[in-house]
Parts: sequence; structure tokens; C-alpha cells
Amino acid sequence: MLFSEKVRRESNDWWERSFEHPFIKQLVDGSLPAETFRYYLIQDHYYLKHFSKIHQLVGEQSDDAEIKKLMFASAEGLAQSESAIRDDFFKELNITDEEIEQTGIAPTAYHYVSHMYRQLAEFNPEAAFSGLLPCAWLYLEIGYKLIGKGSPNPMYQKWIETYSTDEFKESVDNQRRSLDRVAKESNPETVEAMANAFKISSIEEYNFWGMALDHQTWE
Repeated sequence: MLFSEKVRRESNDWWERSFEHPFIKQLVDGSLPAETFRYYLIQDHYYLKHFSKIHQLVGEQSDDAEIKKLMFASAEGLAQSESAIRDDFFKELNITDEEIEQTGIAPTAYHYVSHMYRQLAEFNPEAAFSGLLPCAWLYLEIGYKLIGKGSPNPMYQKWIETYSTDEFKESVDNQRRSLDRVAKESNPETVEAMANAFKISSIEEYNFWGMALDHQTWE
């Protein structure tokens, strides 16, 4: 069994919980409050900013030419995606730079980002690379599951469509292939670190939905 298939299977319970999370269900039926979606977007803005930086760092620290190319391309693509989100969702919801600055970073967003940085600080670029994959892969599966159902809310429908494109699938598939190759070439200690990083990221993805619904703070 390929490494990506193995860790995906081992994390399946958390992925299934994401598929059935009230945030996702409300997004599909259109009942998700706009204030909840805007809180999600603001926290996701913080997350994506660091997500892009970590891609860049993995590319810089990796000795693998293929990983370097993937990570640098992903970092650039994420920056463009963040700009597109700001142009679309932020404008529609009137989310300003001032509001972003005044909104505290939620514990889950902070912990998720810290977890990914830790892979580089404590382990290696391979573990960090593995910890990055669940985000895109989970969103791809969510997008494919929801595109047939759609949402009556045009804004939420646009969100679903963002993660159900052939281009997005190709990007995820490329990362999976590289991850499988790296795992095959790595020693058992590195493979274990890669598996742990993937699982924790899968858990944090699930926690992110609840963070948005609860408008989570440190208090």
C-alpha cells in the first residue's frame, strides 16, 4: 500500500467527521450564518499566510529537487489564491484589513500553524511536507462530495467550486505521488514522523470547523 493511502486510511475517522461536520452541512444547505463564515475566512487568512510560508521553507530546506519545485510553485499559487479570496469573499462580506488586525488568532488556528512549523524545527522537511498535504487533499474530497449537491447560497457555492476543479485535483495528485516516493526512500524514523504529521494535521482540519462555528477565542 502506498504511504499516502496508508496514512489517509489511518486518519479516516477524522476525515469522516469533517465530511459530516455541522459547518459543512450548514454551508451546503445555506444556513451557515454569514458571521460564522466571515470568522472562518479571517482565521483562514492567518492560516494561509503561514501555510504559504511553510511551503516556501520546505522548498528551501529540502534536498529533493522535485519537492523544491512543488513547494515553490505551491507557495506562489497559495499567494495568488489568497489574493483571489480577498477580492471575492472579503469584498462581498466587507472584511477590512482593520477587522483582520483587530480579530485575535483563535487557538486552533494558532496550534495548527505551530504544529506545521514544528515539523521543520524538530524533524525534517519530509515530515513538514507530509503535514501540509491533508489541508488540500481534504478540501478536494469535500469539494468533490459537495459539488453535486451545491448550495443555495451563491457565496458558499463559489467556495465549493473552488475546491472541485481538475487543476486542484492535479495539484493534490502531484503532491501525493511525491510524498509516496519520499516515504519509500526514507528511513523508518522519518516515515513515522511523516505519518504522525499527517494525522495531526487531519485532526486540526476537523478542529478548524468547530473553531469557526464557536467563534473560538482564548477566553
